Amino acid sequence: MRVMRDGFQKLLGTADLLPEESARWTHAEAIVRATMRRFGFGEIRTPIMEPTGLFEKGTGASTDIVQKEMYTFTDRGDRSITLRPEGTPSAVRAYLEASLGAQRPAWKLFYSGPMFRAERPQKGRLRQFHQYGAELIGSALPAADVEIITLAEATLRDLGVGEFSLILNSIGDADARNAHNAALRDYLGRDDVRTKLCDDCIRRAATNPLRIFDCKKESCLRLIARAPTIDGYLTDDDRSHFDTVRSSLKSLGIPYEIDVRMVRGLDYYTRTTFEIKSSRLGAQDSLLGGGRYDRLVELYDGPPTPAVGFAAGWERILEVLEMAGAPPNGSPPLDVFVCTLGEQAQTRAAHILAAIRALGFSADRDFLGRGLKAQMKEADRSGARYVLIVGDDEIARGRFTLRRMDTSEQTDIDADHTKWTQGTFAV
Repeated sequence: MRVMRDGFQKLLGTADLLPEESARWTHAEAIVRATMRRFGFGEIRTPIMEPTGLFEKGTGASTDIVQKEMYTFTDRGDRSITLRPEGTPSAVRAYLEASLGAQRPAWKLFYSGPMFRAERPQKGRLRQFHQYGAELIGSALPAADVEIITLAEATLRDLGVGEFSLILNSIGDADARNAHNAALRDYLGRDDVRTKLCDDCIRRAATNPLRIFDCKKESCLRLIARAPTIDGYLTDDDRSHFDTVRSSLKSLGIPYEIDVRMVRGLDYYTRTTFEIKSSRLGAQDSLLGGGRYDRLVELYDGPPTPAVGFAAGWERILEVLEMAGAPPNGSPPLDVFVCTLGEQAQTRAAHILAAIRALGFSADRDFLGRGLKAQMKEADRSGARYVLIVGDDEIARGRFTLRRMDTSEQTDIDADHTKWTQGTFAV
């Protein structure tokens, strides 16, 4: 932890969300939750900490996430614990632990929350970052893939992200993956290729050749461009599944591009994989990604259970929204600011605030004992629609002054707050 001369500073790769920024997040999260409900998905909230083995087994021991990026520690019970680097393994663990599959055959789940990866911090990519995601567990039909992709697109459209591109691929099932891996190992083992690979790709070639497609180094990209791609090894069933997904998207008017080298960064994916990208972000252009994972539940010792899902990065989405000129949607303006003058007014203020809030309006007051002019400035800064002036003189005559800030119109209201209704503050 870095220490400033006059106090502590947040850890590298983390961020504070102060009230105005936090309100933007809350607004965006509410939009996504409404979209999820419209599609019939129910929210799941899982722990931030999980057993390390959950990710080693599910995310994949050969992935960069597990090998380089996880925040892992040993707790007081000598157990290896990891701060979750992604949401799907936790959702599947919860699905199995609660025996949801025994209650009904298919489930639609979604989540939103913080994730943790020890990456090099950069814009839109922090060590504590945030994702929302959705999982459709229990269906092997291509229609489930289409539902998830349609939902992913709908969340971005409802948020107002603007233009984006949907990229598709199929990485096949086990037979296709095994055949493709064998061909990749042969290619990567050639002397004219192996000697030019980076250290990470040499390791990937031995443990999981498919991961070479994740490499972004220029020297490797030239070699990867000539590597065998998965489309030449798909089975007839793989092709039929993917063709149905593509034709369904086309019939729905959802445009897409095919990228046969897109494999996603997680070991559990099968068949359909996809990403949604925004050109506004430059090199780090991915907003959202997902795919089918028909073997993950079984990998966790559950029954064979097909599934498909996606995850989206909140930081990047909010960055794109800002670039697109979306309204800031910060803290909503205050309904009523109560200005107090005198000791009796100070005493009455708490009851007045409670009465206004009980009617469903937001209300605030000055807590610094300032004069009327300073209180009026504070009311203006807060964006209050009304100012209610409560002074000892007003209490004596039984009438308070209610001032509408946009028109400067004033009216008197009864000082007895038990007589107030919603109409009192809706003029």
